[in-house]
Amino acid sequence: MSEKPGPHNSESSSEHTAHEHPPEIPAPIQPFSKHFFDRSPAGGVARAIYFKTMFGGVTALCVVIFAIFSIYWGSTWKIPDHTLPGWIVDFDGGFIGQGVSQALAAIDPGSLGIYWEVVPASQFPGGIAQLEDAVTGEAVWYGLAINVGSSANLTAAIASATTSYNSSTAVTFLGSEARNENMYPIHRTIAMAQLEGIMQQFALQMAHNVSSASNVVTLLSNAPQIVTRPVGYTVNNLRPFDVPVASAVTFVGLIYLLILSFFTVMVSSGARAASGVERTLTLGSLIRLRIATSFVAYFVLALFYTLLSRAFQLPFDRRFGPGGIVLFWMLNWIGMLACGLALEAMITILTIRFVPFFLILWIISNVSISIFPLQVLPRIYRYGYAFPFYNIQRVVRTIVFSTKNDVGLNFGILIAWVAISCITLPLFQWFVRRPAPSAERTAVSGV
Repeated sequence: MSEKPGPHNSESSSEHTAHEHPPEIPAPIQPFSKHFFDRSPAGGVARAIYFKTMFGGVTALCVVIFAIFSIYWGSTWKIPDHTLPGWIVDFDGGFIGQGVSQALAAIDPGSLGIYWEVVPASQFPGGIAQLEDAVTGEAVWYGLAINVGSSANLTAAIASATTSYNSSTAVTFLGSEARNENMYPIHRTIAMAQLEGIMQQFALQMAHNVSSASNVVTLLSNAPQIVTRPVGYTVNNLRPFDVPVASAVTFVGLIYLLILSFFTVMVSSGARAASGVERTLTLGSLIRLRIATSFVAYFVLALFYTLLSRAFQLPFDRRFGPGGIVLFWMLNWIGMLACGLALEAMITILTIRFVPFFLILWIISNVSISIFPLQVLPRIYRYGYAFPFYNIQRVVRTIVFSTKNDVGLNFGILIAWVAISCITLPLFQWFVRRPAPSAERTAVSGV
C-alpha cells in the first residue's frame, strides 16, 4: 500500500527541486572585457545611451555656435560701426587756422573716421592745456589744436627766409591711446592721412605764392622746408599704452579671471558632494556656506592674481600712489565675485551638466564688449556698460594709465552684480531643495 506524501515529504521535494535548479543570476560585467559593438543586451543599451548623449551634446553645441558665438562675431563684423567725436580748436585765428579747420571739418568721416567739430577757442581760456584735459577727461575722444601764432610764424619765416622754422609746431593732434589701444592706432592713422592731404594743399598754395616773391631764390636756398612743407603737425599721445604687460589684465587676463572663478565653483561643488553637506546641512546653513566660501576663496585668489601682476612690474602707483596695489587687489576680488557668484548661482539650477553652456555665454558676452570702444560697436552692444569685464577694465586703465577716474561708478556696478547673485543663489537653492522635505516624509511613512 502506497503512502501519500505528507507535508514533510512535499517540502523536502520542493527543497530538493530548488537545490537541483537554482535561479539564474546574471554574471557581472567584467571591467575592460567588452567591445563597443558588442552584441549583448547590455552592450546595446550602453551604445544607445552613448549615441543619444553625444547627439544631444553636439546638437546643443551647434546651437551655441550660432546663438552665442555670433555675439562675438557681430562685435567685430563692422568695426567701427560709428564714428568717434573730435574737436577742432583754432587758437591761431589766422589763415592756417581757418584753412585747416574748414578743410578738416568738410571731410566726410564715413563710418571709419573721426567726426570733427569746430569748437570756438573762447571755450578754452586755458589754451591747449584745457583741450588736453578734455581729451584725458573723456569729454571728447580726440582734439586738434591749431596753435597760437602759427600763421604769424609762417609769415615771418617767409619774409626772413629763416632756417629755424619748424612747421610741425603749427598743428597738434591730441589723443589718449590708453583709453583704447585697439582703436587709437586706427584713428590716428586716419587723422594723419587727412592732415597730410591738407598739408599738401598748403604746400601747393605756398609754392604758387612764393614763385613771385622777391626773395624766392634766398628762400629756396636757405629754408626750402618753408616751401615744401609750410604747415605740419605733431601727434601728442597724452596717455600712451606704454606698459605691454597691461594687456594681460585689460583683456586676456579678464578671461583668466573668469576661468579661475569657474574652477572655484567646480571645486566648491566637488567639496560639497564629497563631504555630503548638500544632504545634511539646513537650507540656511548651506546658503551661508556657499556664499562665505566664495568670498574667502576669491579674496585669496585675487591676492595671488595681483601679486602675479606685480611680479611682472605692472605699475600701480601712477594715479593712486602706494594704495594703487590695494585698490587693484580689491578690484580683482570684487570682479571675481561678480563673475563667480553668477556661476555659483547658475550651477544650482543648471547642475554641473549644463552650467558649461552658461559659462560660454558669460565669457562671450563679456569679451565681445572688451576689445573696441562701445561707442563704435553696433548699439546692441551698449549692454556692456553694465557688464563686469567693461567695468573691471575701466578701473585697471585708471590705476595703470591714469585715465578718467570713474572708479566709484565701476565698483558700484560690480557690487550690484555681487548683490544680485547673493539674492538669486538662495532663491535657486530653495527652489532646488523645495521638493526634498515632502519626498523624505513619503519615504519615512512608507507611502
